[in-house]
Amino acid sequence: MSRLRSFALAALLAVTAAAPSQADEGMWTYDNFPAATVRQRYGAAIDPAWLERVRLASVRLSNCSASFVSGDGLVLTNHHCVESCLAENSTKERSLIQDGFIARSREQEIRCGAQVADVLVAMQDVTADVEAATRGLADQAANDARKRRLTELESACEKAAPKARPGGTRLTCQSVTLYNGGQYFLYKYRRYTDVRLAFAPEAAIAAFGGDPDNFQFPRWCLDMGLLRAYENGKPARIANPLRINFAGPAAGELVFVSGHPGSTDRQLTVAQLASLRDTVLPPALLRSSELRGRYLQFAKAGDAEKRITQEPLNGLENGLKVRRKMLDALLEESLMAQKAREEAELRARAAATPGLGNLGDPWSEVSRATQTAQALEQPSTFLEGGAGFNTRLFRYARILVRGAEERGKPNGERLREYTDTALPRIEQQLAAPAPVYPELERLTMSFGLERMREWLGPDHPVVRRLLAKESPDTLAARMVDGSKLGDPATRLALWNGGAAAIAASDDPMIRLARDVDTESRAVRKRYEDEVEAPTRLATEKIARARFAIFGTDVYPDATFTLRLNFGAVQGWNENGTMVEPFTRLERAFERATGQDPFRIPASWEAVKSRLDMKTPFNFATNNDIVGGNSGSPMVNARGEIVGLAFDGNIHSISGAYWFDAAKNRTIGVHPAIMREALSKVYDATALLEELQAR
Repeated sequence: MSRLRSFALAALLAVTAAAPSQADEGMWTYDNFPAATVRQRYGAAIDPAWLERVRLASVRLSNCSASFVSGDGLVLTNHHCVESCLAENSTKERSLIQDGFIARSREQEIRCGAQVADVLVAMQDVTADVEAATRGLADQAANDARKRRLTELESACEKAAPKARPGGTRLTCQSVTLYNGGQYFLYKYRRYTDVRLAFAPEAAIAAFGGDPDNFQFPRWCLDMGLLRAYENGKPARIANPLRINFAGPAAGELVFVSGHPGSTDRQLTVAQLASLRDTVLPPALLRSSELRGRYLQFAKAGDAEKRITQEPLNGLENGLKVRRKMLDALLEESLMAQKAREEAELRARAAATPGLGNLGDPWSEVSRATQTAQALEQPSTFLEGGAGFNTRLFRYARILVRGAEERGKPNGERLREYTDTALPRIEQQLAAPAPVYPELERLTMSFGLERMREWLGPDHPVVRRLLAKESPDTLAARMVDGSKLGDPATRLALWNGGAAAIAASDDPMIRLARDVDTESRAVRKRYEDEVEAPTRLATEKIARARFAIFGTDVYPDATFTLRLNFGAVQGWNENGTMVEPFTRLERAFERATGQDPFRIPASWEAVKSRLDMKTPFNFATNNDIVGGNSGSPMVNARGEIVGLAFDGNIHSISGAYWFDAAKNRTIGVHPAIMREALSKVYDATALLEELQAR
């Protein structure tokens, strides 16, 4: 499950309030989990020991959620969460995404160069510290002071931690904003940087049904993958992994999801929701739709083209469906009217609450900032967001160019993504041997240049400077074909050489990143000063009103940090027809056509007679999740894994803005089908024994 992320969208944050919900919604932080509510509704006692054990076994990957499932560092997540590792270790001639992968021994496990595994070990409330640093300052000064103080807190946190040996885990500290400025925390993670792939099935069964079935149910997807975390060259020792109950859950059974939801916008103001509906989502849909068409046409050129397009196309198609349904949700008049009523109620209650007389009108302040954001949306997208130069090579170049400049500044004055605490992760990504395919890079860059010229206009200074004498096709070809940044050694040499190496480089992508950096930084600075700064100050005021009225009985929006939610195994009523919560293996074979995306892999067909066709495959619950939760363990009241979250139904996409208890559903992989596959299809005896060990 992926979610729309962009420079502009991530900065459009604000808070409105609704009364605490009575549905099983909510992405609760572990320090504020409503255990009393769970006991009242389900009779389950969730105590601090239970919470700590599940928290310490929950894992955040760079792109998804996961969990430790063995004492030797085995990590369970989704197949689509390990696709980037599969692609990294694939070639034009062989796709591990298509073929799958299994390590018959630990020596055969393959390195995922850009992956990390983070475990949340501590949370520290630093709200008072941040508020003291910004008290009495105007919008822009407060915004700068806030970022500077958060950088100082992160840096001090990591410096106080014991130094890790090479190849060992290290403590990484991340500032977390909750309630869009109402609270600030310092989250402390144990980070594993040596992560290796142990198992992934073929894409045909992991994503059976493909894009047509995406965000649908019934489903038949073995969307699972197994990684292993290493420390000092050996499998990491995990004291209390989560054990898998292969019997799975019963209908109506209580289920918890522990994971890292990416982002939700349930607390945006009405003005911001309208801006998303009218300004942000429509052009994003247009660009994505056209790029999808180009990918599909490119993939038809041959088997190699199909293989190298598979991963980016999967992500693009998922994002398209998400954006389309998000727009549908915002076009639903009754739901927007409900948001307006909730906002009006909060404003009225804030005006009548003692102690909030100096609040002013932060909702109007957000509205004014949102109007400014609308004017900056396209320049931000194409220049600072990089959509105009849409290639892996340009992203490397920008990191190198900006890294060289930012590292020359005091830590507190840098862009937040280049502070000392961020540098080890940057170096890991630069060193990762991800393949770069020039033909695909030329396609995406040419497309980005065309759309930038269309949306910013041919007379925009950057567009005119780049395309006055060249077409998008010729410029893209010259940039891509002349660049050496596809080589990790070249990237690391430039990174280690610093500003002098960047200034001396004649790599065309480096020159391009240098050439457009002034304008890109300018639009970013204007956005930070004219949109982000007043919005953050206004949202802090709204958060103050929320806390005065509701306290923390309302959960914060998702921030790709660890959350726990609860629900039950449950279907739903779709246009008068009940959708049952379980699917079984036999129906997958009945639906198979022999052609993608409804093709059963040959490995399954070969053992069909041995398979138990009644094995539960996927199931639905009413848990509240969004993208980022992919790979989350679905845990019963005893703390056992009874499922693996991998998707939601089509109604769940509107969960970005509100939760519909009647129809929002989470879709999970049933553990019984994992065991059936590992034992009978893949003969993965060692892995299965490790999963079953007590």
